[in-house]
Amino acid sequence: MSENPEIGKRIRTGTFETNYHDQGEGSPVMLIHGSGPGVTAWANWRLVIPKLAEHFRVVAPDMVGFGYTERPEGWDYNMDSWVRHALDFMDALELPQVDLVGNSYGGALALALTARHPERVRRLILMGSVGVPFQITPELDAVWGYTPSVENMGEMMRTFAYDTSLLSEELARMRYEASIRPGVQEAYAAMFPAPRQRWVDAMVTPEEQIRAIRQHTLMVHGRDDRVIPLETSLKLHQLIERSQLHVFGQCGHWTQIEHNARFCKLATDFFLERDA
Repeated sequence: MSENPEIGKRIRTGTFETNYHDQGEGSPVMLIHGSGPGVTAWANWRLVIPKLAEHFRVVAPDMVGFGYTERPEGWDYNMDSWVRHALDFMDALELPQVDLVGNSYGGALALALTARHPERVRRLILMGSVGVPFQITPELDAVWGYTPSVENMGEMMRTFAYDTSLLSEELARMRYEASIRPGVQEAYAAMFPAPRQRWVDAMVTPEEQIRAIRQHTLMVHGRDDRVIPLETSLKLHQLIERSQLHVFGQCGHWTQIEHNARFCKLATDFFLERDA
C-alpha cells in the first residue's frame, strides 16, 4: 500500500490504467476533479470523499492527463477523449449509472457526459463549472499557463481561495512537487497552450444539448470565485429545466474546501432525494 494518499486503486480503462479512489457502499457517486496544475482526485476531493462515503459508494478517478493515471503516448487531450475515458472507467467498474459531481473543468466534462449519454447519469452536481461560453478570466489564464515554481503555485492558490488563511507555504510546496513529477508538466502544457480562450470554447456543450438535459441538476458556485465567473452557473441554471442553484458567499473557487460541511450536506441531501 502506498504511503501517498493520492495513489489509490488501479484499473484498466481502454488502453491504459487509471488511478482512482473507491470508498463506501451503496448507490454510486462519481467525482470529477478540476484542472489546476498538479491536481489529483484526492487533492480535489479529500475532504468530500469520506463524508459522502457515509451514505454512498464514492469513486473518484484521476482523469487522463492528470494525477497518477497513465499518460498514453501521443494522447489527444480533448472533451471527446475525456468523455470516452469517463465511460471506460464506469464500464470497468461495472457502473451502468452514477450520480455525478464535476468541479470546474470536471464540471464541463460532467455536463458533456450527461448531455451525450443521459442514460449513464441519474443526478448531476456542477461546481464552479465550465461548459458554457464566457470570456476567460486572467486568473484562469494564469492557472492554465502555470510554469512550475513554489512562488507561482502559491500565487495561483491565492486566486482559488477567498479565505487565504487556508493556505500555507507547506501546501504550496506540496502542490508544486506534485506539478513537477515526471511527465506532469509536459502533459499539462500540452493541454492548454496559449491563446487559451480556445480551450474555454472547446469545453462548451451546445446550448440545445444543455436544454435537453432532464436530470435533476444542482449548480454550486462561490460568489467570490475569481477563476470561473458566477455567470456560468447562472446561465446553466437558466438552461437546465430541472435545476437549482446554491451560491456561497465568502467563497472562491474552492467550495468543497472552504464550505466543506455545507457542501457535503447539500450534495448528500440532493442525492438522497427521490426523483419526482
